[in-house]
Amino acid sequence: MSATATSHHDAHGEETTNELWSGGRSPFKSSYGKIMMWYFLISDTFTFASFLIGYAALRFTQAENWPKPSEVFASIPVHGLDTYNLPLVFVSFMTFLLILSSYTMVRAVQEGYRMNKQGVVNFLIPTILCGIAFLGCQYLEWTHLIHDGMTPTSASATTKIMNFGQLFFVITGFHGLHVLGGVVLNTWLMVQTMNSRFEKVGHYEMVEKIGLYWHFVDLVWVYVFLCFYLL
Repeated sequence: MSATATSHHDAHGEETTNELWSGGRSPFKSSYGKIMMWYFLISDTFTFASFLIGYAALRFTQAENWPKPSEVFASIPVHGLDTYNLPLVFVSFMTFLLILSSYTMVRAVQEGYRMNKQGVVNFLIPTILCGIAFLGCQYLEWTHLIHDGMTPTSASATTKIMNFGQLFFVITGFHGLHVLGGVVLNTWLMVQTMNSRFEKVGHYEMVEKIGLYWHFVDLVWVYVFLCFYLL
């Protein structure tokens, strides 16, 4: 028998596993880059899960004294609006920005499938702007909380527990770094698209791969929002 794996087909004419593993084609019927992106996202999921499980463990051990989100995040951290008692309004706006950016990212991927260069650029622009706006909002929120006395090494009059500030800054900061990375990747993607790189390659798969990352970042925020701001 030849050392080279031969092509086999079942009764329906479909390729068997032996042929898919024989080289030249992915057994997952997906590109190497897309599979590696999924592997990265799965590994990153475990990292965020570890952080949130640690948050849950500390919270349950200090349940009686744990600060209430409606009190910690009671105001809008913008000059002139910070005197109003509007719990969770600001973070709801931040969440809206990421949800909107997920929609525009989906549309960019769709335009990539259609090989529509201008369409990809048109939808990447609002995706990037939403990401930058989210980071700006996070900066305002952090500045406001630190001014009130909540830092990774101290508690404010509202939080009272130092663990809350430690977990908040670590987890939201780690997520913020992911958003920043996504903004950089999407900016690079937009520049490459404008330079017709993907037109020369013949496909826009890179848009889809970076889109997977961006949707993951948005999805993680849902759990961060649930843990810190709602529960």
